[in-house]
Amino acid sequence: MRRLFHITILLFCTLYNVQAQSKKEVYLFAYFKNNGQDGLHLAYSHNAYQWTALKNDSSFLKPAVSKDKLMRDPCIIRGADGLFHMVWTVSWKDKGIGYASSKDLIHWSEQQFIPVMMKEEGTRNTWAPEITYDSDTKNYMIYWASTVTGKFTETASAREDAYNHRIYYTTTKDFKTFSETKLLYDPGFNVIDASIINDQGRFVMFLKDETPEPVQKNIKVAYADQLTGPYSRAGEAITGNYWAEGPTAIKLGKNWLVYFDKYRDHQYGAVLSSDLKNWKDVSDQIALPKGLRHGTILTIKQKELNRLLKQ
Repeated sequence: MRRLFHITILLFCTLYNVQAQSKKEVYLFAYFKNNGQDGLHLAYSHNAYQWTALKNDSSFLKPAVSKDKLMRDPCIIRGADGLFHMVWTVSWKDKGIGYASSKDLIHWSEQQFIPVMMKEEGTRNTWAPEITYDSDTKNYMIYWASTVTGKFTETASAREDAYNHRIYYTTTKDFKTFSETKLLYDPGFNVIDASIINDQGRFVMFLKDETPEPVQKNIKVAYADQLTGPYSRAGEAITGNYWAEGPTAIKLGKNWLVYFDKYRDHQYGAVLSSDLKNWKDVSDQIALPKGLRHGTILTIKQKELNRLLKQ
């Protein structure tokens, strides 16, 4: 009788662990390598610190749109419709971005070129698009950095090919029709790589101060009560004495973990905070696939990872 009891308990515990494991979320890092010519790469983690490349670090999706056919800075979110929606940088100098959707991160829709800056005369580029969903308005906001010749001359510089970026945006409910492009953020300096998280009704924007002189090249934070702004003045740098770009942030309980590319050092860094004010460098605690470049982190289910592991 005692043995039967022990077997029953063992079976119950095993079933409970299997169910718990199947419900446990997995962290997924979407990124590119080299110049983005071979497309989308994915890595996974169960603790958000140690990452393993999927599919032997080969591409899950080859770029097919724009003249240059690149897939840089991929941003993937899970939409309110249950689909995964992805945008990316298609070129160094084009006036639009790439878009595709997927049910499983394996099979993707036909890639589209969205000409978000075509109506802006003098646009030189459209870099690092991201998507954030607003559950109140049921809108997706797509936003990116662009330099438009002749604008924001007060912060113009002849250095670095005279790029002088600001953050622009468009909104959509279905990724078929889009609102007119508008300016989202002018912090009074050259800014790229905005990444916005909805934190219980407050929107937190991580961004790169791209000022070339006097040099900044660091990650800062701004806030807004609405997704489309207005956003506050950017705070002090949360990164250290190195050049950083491409921030992507996740919440781990009460803590914020922000990854970024130490691009001149050819390595990744990370900082941790419980209050978005005091930051601890945890770069020595992370492990990422070699050559990983600017991407975004999202969460998926264990069953979704299991399918990816079979690729």
